[in-house]
Amino acid sequence: MSAITLPTGPAGAQILGVGAYRPRRRVTNDELAQSMDTNDEWIQSRVGIAERRWAEPDETVVEMSVAAGGKALAASGLSPEDVDLVVVASCSLPTQIPGAGPEVAYRLGIPRPGGFDVNAGCAGFCYALAAASDAIRAGSARNVLVVGVEKLTDVVDMTDRSTAVIFADGAGAMVLGPSDEPGIGPVVWGSDGDQRDAISIPAPGEPDAGNLTMAGQAVYRWATTKLTDTLQEAMDRAGVTAADIDVFAPHQANLRIIELMAKRLKLPESTVIARDVVQAGNTSSASVPLAISALLESGEAKSGDLALLLGYGAGLTFAGQVVRLPEPRAAPPPGRTTP
Repeated sequence: MSAITLPTGPAGAQILGVGAYRPRRRVTNDELAQSMDTNDEWIQSRVGIAERRWAEPDETVVEMSVAAGGKALAASGLSPEDVDLVVVASCSLPTQIPGAGPEVAYRLGIPRPGGFDVNAGCAGFCYALAAASDAIRAGSARNVLVVGVEKLTDVVDMTDRSTAVIFADGAGAMVLGPSDEPGIGPVVWGSDGDQRDAISIPAPGEPDAGNLTMAGQAVYRWATTKLTDTLQEAMDRAGVTAADIDVFAPHQANLRIIELMAKRLKLPESTVIARDVVQAGNTSSASVPLAISALLESGEAKSGDLALLLGYGAGLTFAGQVVRLPEPRAAPPPGRTTP
């Protein structure tokens, strides 16, 4: 009987390029106050958001993914032909079938890659990043495009101030490739299914069908009491300590949660803490790559920095890992991108 052979993968995977797309429209707290019972002080004191981006009709999930993915490819120095897997993380895809992954790949000129979508709520990007890294190390893929994208304004009840002031739209992407020295640490992931109703989109026929709902206080308590251990385990498994972390980029849900986590982890004062939520709101699966992109663009984070990532949300799901940020590269953008 013939034995099944397996490919031999590299020692690790690394991030080669990062890209982002932020919708054109900026929505301030003062603008929201004109249509609902809220104000700038109330919003900033509770979640720390000053403004957010809302996508226009032409800024679809696929269009934003293509724009962010094209920038990540250009930053990586790879051509579309070099990519053999595309993973799109989102919880606001307009359809279940067909998926976004194959369409995003086609629009970017990536020829016949593996393509699939991941829905793990706000933890989706970290889940997808882990799956892509493992695929590279196992030899199933060589270079992978990972996209986190949301158009939450399609599913949020715009009359409900508990959600309308928080959620927003955008896309972030990373290109991963093989590495002799691991640039992406082991993922620590899990779920608390007993909290599944804390953040949800009710099914047709249920109350509030089609609208995203959130039990804010329950999520706050869960995140601030459960996830510090997850972050510590991610550092332990990567063989680093809090003193080694240059950048802390958790899911951008709530500025108070972010700052409390950083305090409980005892991160050094030199650690750059992502606060993209202030300007971008909660973009769910897109929030981690958007935050990393903003820090790299501003120069607050730099090539070679160790970044601690964390995604958490609907399900409730969570995932964290330590990654090394990429070197800047320059290359012409790939074909078939959105103008």
